[in-house]
Amino acid sequence: MLGSSGMLNISELIYKDLEIDMLFIKVLSQRTASSFRSMNSVSLLYLRGSSSVHVPSLLKTATYSSYSSDNSSSKRRSRGPVMAAKKASEAAKQEDGRYKHTVDLPKTAFGMRANSTSREPEIQKLWNDNQVFKRVVDRNNGGNFILHDGPPYANGDLHMGHALNKILKDIINRYKVKLKSPGSTDIGVYWMIAMTCLVLQSLDQDARRELTPLKLRAKASRFAKATVKNQMASFKRYGVWGDWNNPYLTLDPEYEASQIEVFGQMALQGYIYRGRKPVHWSPSSRTALAEAELEYPEGHISKSIYAIFRLVSAPVTSGTSLEDFLPDLCLAIWTTTPWTIPANAAVAVNAKLQYSVVEVHSPLEDVSKSKQNEKGRLGNALKEQKNLFLVVASDLVPTLEAKWGLKLVIKKTLLGSDLENCRYIHPIDKRECPVVIGGDYITTESGTGLVHTAPGHGQEDYVTGMKYGLPILSPVDDDGKFTEEAGQFSGLDVLGDGNAAVVRFLDENLSIIMEEPYKHKYPYDWRTKKPTIFRATEQWFASVEGFRQVAMTAIGQVTWIPAQEVLYGKEHNLM
Repeated sequence: MLGSSGMLNISELIYKDLEIDMLFIKVLSQRTASSFRSMNSVSLLYLRGSSSVHVPSLLKTATYSSYSSDNSSSKRRSRGPVMAAKKASEAAKQEDGRYKHTVDLPKTAFGMRANSTSREPEIQKLWNDNQVFKRVVDRNNGGNFILHDGPPYANGDLHMGHALNKILKDIINRYKVKLKSPGSTDIGVYWMIAMTCLVLQSLDQDARRELTPLKLRAKASRFAKATVKNQMASFKRYGVWGDWNNPYLTLDPEYEASQIEVFGQMALQGYIYRGRKPVHWSPSSRTALAEAELEYPEGHISKSIYAIFRLVSAPVTSGTSLEDFLPDLCLAIWTTTPWTIPANAAVAVNAKLQYSVVEVHSPLEDVSKSKQNEKGRLGNALKEQKNLFLVVASDLVPTLEAKWGLKLVIKKTLLGSDLENCRYIHPIDKRECPVVIGGDYITTESGTGLVHTAPGHGQEDYVTGMKYGLPILSPVDDDGKFTEEAGQFSGLDVLGDGNAAVVRFLDENLSIIMEEPYKHKYPYDWRTKKPTIFRATEQWFASVEGFRQVAMTAIGQVTWIPAQEVLYGKEHNLM
């Protein structure tokens, strides 16, 4: 039925075999799923009346028709849900409005929205114009209700913590104001001024050196007054009631005079004294730094040493005697700040830790060479001393053997408490120093379990030193250089040449077992990006020992809400 030209004569099919004709048309219709399927009888007869049909063209046309039909149908299907939702929304709106006339709503000029940014200033203006606060306070002429409010520091803008604090206290004051019973509230506003550090932070090093105390106070005063003004505006915006025209300011002459009077009374009674206490000190900016002004970058490398201090006396305690090991017995310490050893005043141990007296056996030759080739360097103490005994924490013996490349043979064990009051010779100035009991900061996580203690160069050392009455030595000046008090190291930079000089001296005097670099976090000045030190500086102190009991008695007369026992626990925990 197909000729060589690919043409099909449909009229011949009609007369030869009608069933074949219908089957052909059905196949085309199913193949395209398009216009052939929807043809009516008239269209079919018109097709049959055609003289000839080119089959490939017919199939191509049918396929295109199918694609167009499917694409159009897909678009209609995708728009269908959107149109349905739109119609449903319009119907819902019409449905909502059907019953609107059946509801009786009150007519009010009160806004349905807060519009706080515009309404709150209007309300506050109304209060101010009508002097509401003054009229309320004047109405109550009875006794005072006093709320002690911790003053804000005038050191910057307020935050949500200030808002919470002041609003809660404002609620209490307003409640007391509204009580019908006689009485009045004394709503004062108090600002604490502490601007010196902030002013210093804003100045470079040269400007600080030229700054006199009077100029510093003048700058701090201007900064504080501007900050108080901004904070006061914020408190008013919070809606807090207060006598804003008469705030208490610690920079007011009247307040300063009262402070000086109290300070004078304390000084006359012996409560005020001059002393030294270690602080974070930046040699690069020549100033003390608060913890918030420090950075702790990764990768700082310190020169650490394992040093030994020779014992000269060991009192017998709990049946434990160390006399048999003298004069060859030494305390082994580890420090990352060798420059602090000139200020050493004691060696601290943990009373609960177990310690061992170990005999040091000389390392094998191959072990010694391997250690010398590593980053660490064995000290001269191992080369010159034949009979050497060390006191170290028992748990650290295996660790120290591996690190030093030495064989450590345990000869005796004892508790840290048994070492208290032993005495050793300072490796530099040859004075006698004690072994003391430190705190929980002494562990076996690193080091030797014994801590070189310099109260002038560390906070924990300082606390231990105060407990035992140790001297607070700090032979370092504002520039981070040794003073004449450090003897032969005077004038050297403690973080540079001075540190190296101390290590060299100790090694030459057979006091170093090992020296190695130690990578760790270390406090840096956040402005100069240079390392800081702990350094004791002259400061004023107020002792509470003389009036502690007076204060405790006064506390007992206070009614605490919630009850004192619930809020604070036992009374002796208060101070």
